Amino acid sequence: MRILAKSDIGKAREMNQDSFYVSSEEDEVKLFILADGMGGYKGGEIASSIAVNCTKNYIINNISKIKKEKEEFLNLINSAVEYANLIVHEKSKEDIELHDMGTTLDICLIYNNRVFIGHVGDSRVYRIRKNIIRKLTTDHSYVEKLVKEGTITKEEAYNHPKKNMLMKALGCNTLVEPDVMCKGFLKDDILLMCSDGLTNMIKDNEIYKILLENPEDPATALIKKANENGGYDNITTIIVDNV
Repeated sequence: MRILAKSDIGKAREMNQDSFYVSSEEDEVKLFILADGMGGYKGGEIASSIAVNCTKNYIINNISKIKKEKEEFLNLINSAVEYANLIVHEKSKEDIELHDMGTTLDICLIYNNRVFIGHVGDSRVYRIRKNIIRKLTTDHSYVEKLVKEGTITKEEAYNHPKKNMLMKALGCNTLVEPDVMCKGFLKDDILLMCSDGLTNMIKDNEIYKILLENPEDPATALIKKANENGGYDNITTIIVDNV
């Protein structure tokens, strides 16, 4: 398993409000977490950092207590998201400058050729298998809702003025309902986790092309292209190559 992770401030923001965690190749628990924070001066940075650390600690502290079965893994991830949400929400009430803070959150836990995913917001998880890139998560965004309703096309969504409006985020309410799912993760599959600083600058087919053309360091190549296309937001990529 090859793991590549990189985060960049982009070309327009004053600070990087993305946070991430990646297991090392030696770790028994293969865990990958990405959060894209939002809200006021330092609020997003604090929200994303808390979310990543709380999620990581909850899963690592509790994984030994569960049976290694699908539903148990999904329940573990769901509980980790709920716990992180509560901590971020409580922190937001402590300081008036943090009242509007929140964050996206994506979790990938790999075990026995399967990946267990938790998802809130509009950061994304993709899987590349046999020359096909597939988005595994669904954005919790206003434009995604419009696409589902058939009001706008996917192409129109890409340039919609309200494309960054979230319908669901971590820490904004006392309770949150994450999407949790289990997908296969076979030999030669590639997982890509990324913040919207990447996907707002590069379309899916172009992401796949860059991954293909830069096998040595695809994370750097993706960030470079996103910055060349404008770099309007922080950009984070985590790539897990199941070699």
